[in-house]
Amino acid sequence: MKAMALTRFGGPDSFELREFPDPRPGPRQVRVAVHATSINPLDYQIRRGDYADQVALPAIIGHDVSGVVDQIGSDVTEFRIGDEVYYTPRIFDGPGSYAEYHLADVDIVARKPVNISHAEAASVSLVGVTVWEGLVERARLQVTETVLIHGGAGGVGAIAVQVAKAIGARVLATARGSDTALVEGLGASTVIDFEHEDDVDAVNRLTDGTGVDVVLDTLGRDTLSRSPRILRENGRVVTLVDTAMPQNLIDAWGRNATYHFVFSRQSSSKLDALTRLIERGLVVPQVGLEFPLEDVARAHARAEEGRMKGKIVLRVRT
Repeated sequence: MKAMALTRFGGPDSFELREFPDPRPGPRQVRVAVHATSINPLDYQIRRGDYADQVALPAIIGHDVSGVVDQIGSDVTEFRIGDEVYYTPRIFDGPGSYAEYHLADVDIVARKPVNISHAEAASVSLVGVTVWEGLVERARLQVTETVLIHGGAGGVGAIAVQVAKAIGARVLATARGSDTALVEGLGASTVIDFEHEDDVDAVNRLTDGTGVDVVLDTLGRDTLSRSPRILRENGRVVTLVDTAMPQNLIDAWGRNATYHFVFSRQSSSKLDALTRLIERGLVVPQVGLEFPLEDVARAHARAEEGRMKGKIVLRVRT
């Protein structure tokens, strides 16, 4: 099979088109002909060398798959050849998705929503599982609660806004002013223009000083230390960002706050829950740009520029 292999740590030009042996499924695995994958921050962090100790070169990276099952293991009963599926490969556990084929254990694979394309499915698997774990399983966001989602126009934020709205929460989000209409269209009741208004001041104004129940951090920086200033008693903070900067969380004591640091664990059950929302039209994947797999360098460069609305998708098969 052909794959875009990471041959060294560095810039976007660190990939080479190479051939690898076709993978063969084990007893509880399926082989998937990959139709599309997408770019996540984790991908360019790995490429830069942020996780060099966990990635042996040359490596096939990539953390989203949408495709068609073309081989099944001897003990697989959940899927048949020809099934359309989507999933996130286990992180730091074998080859990723920048390739023509991928092997996956059946417990992380889900049937693709019938109402979306492979490109759309590939854009939502990792971010969707991450949002589900963060808002539903960790924060346990409830109907009538209020959540603040930082970065509502980004790849994760756009899905988070929709999932929170589907739960029945009041959704506040931060975004650039130019993205206000987009984020409101996704389900946010109010969008805070972070370029022109302090989010702490804005949230306290919008909630009459009572604050929010949950903060979802997709940005990092000083969000963790600022969050207690807008939390209600027993509020929860969920961060999806690998934050190395030391932060003083002393204010969290006064709110009896709970912090969750989420590095998503893959499972088909989380994707099945997301699929139900997608097929009901409550969550719509957001694809920003598409590139052929061979243009992965250009796609990575664009992703690192930021200011993207939606996800960047790599087409593996047409």
